[in-house]
Amino acid sequence: MTVSTAVNNEVAIAYETFGDPGGRPLLLLNGIDLQMVWLPDDLCELLAELGFHVARFDYRDSGLSVRVAPGGADAPGGAPVQVPPEGPYRGEELIADVLAVLDTLGWSSAHLLGMSLGAGIAQHLALRHPARVRSLALVGGLRMPIGAVANLRHLRARFLLGTPARRYGPDRGEQERRLVDVYRLACSSAHPLEEEWARATAALAYERRPPSAAVPRRQLAAVRELTVPAGGLAGITAPTLVVHGEADPLIRPSAARVLSRAIPGSRLMLLPGMGHVLPRPLWPVVGEAIDRQSGPA
Repeated sequence: MTVSTAVNNEVAIAYETFGDPGGRPLLLLNGIDLQMVWLPDDLCELLAELGFHVARFDYRDSGLSVRVAPGGADAPGGAPVQVPPEGPYRGEELIADVLAVLDTLGWSSAHLLGMSLGAGIAQHLALRHPARVRSLALVGGLRMPIGAVANLRHLRARFLLGTPARRYGPDRGEQERRLVDVYRLACSSAHPLEEEWARATAALAYERRPPSAAVPRRQLAAVRELTVPAGGLAGITAPTLVVHGEADPLIRPSAARVLSRAIPGSRLMLLPGMGHVLPRPLWPVVGEAIDRQSGPA
């Protein structure tokens, strides 16, 4: 898969596409500290087969998205170079990064599929730039603003702990194991982690950019500072599907009920046995729901 870049000021955002460029535009927004490769190729291809032109991307501070060095030739004002650390940065910059991807793809508007933290970013996009959002599918998300005290009651202990209890060494093998173990925390007993895929994805993610404990803190801080305009989520006019796993080990299903009630006309889909990530057996069910919601091209 060819990686392309969209430039937003000093940051080059890496993205990939699947499917027919003439299909309905669908942008995938992943969870916190998850590179785009954690959105499986097979899932992107399934969505493409439903008639979508699918794009996934790395948030700034993640994966192959990098800062731009002044004076380069590959982008206006600079060439992509690795300059860790990336932060701090603001929530509005994350929003602008998404708009840069849409602009580079030539999409005046798109359907958005947001997972976890990505569901929060999608809500803010729909509120701030309603003309750019055709529909929303929010998976495992909280009602924005994410820092609201009311959200605390929806969080399980595993979410608050954030990482496995064991310590990990600094070498590559240990850090890849940590990536796998963290992803395992989001799975359920009914749909356990696909071990072989997770190990391969962790190795690929490490190769693209080794993990840093500072990244999720910076990403969360950026989204936490975003405020919801007056009127709250009632200002979202895009057709919205709220999806949540009844066996989500991180965020209680009550969060989905609250989120769905806050967005006028939204549809709620609670899936038995599903954890905090979309498991392969449920891809067709969720894909068909997104397909129905999005309507014709």
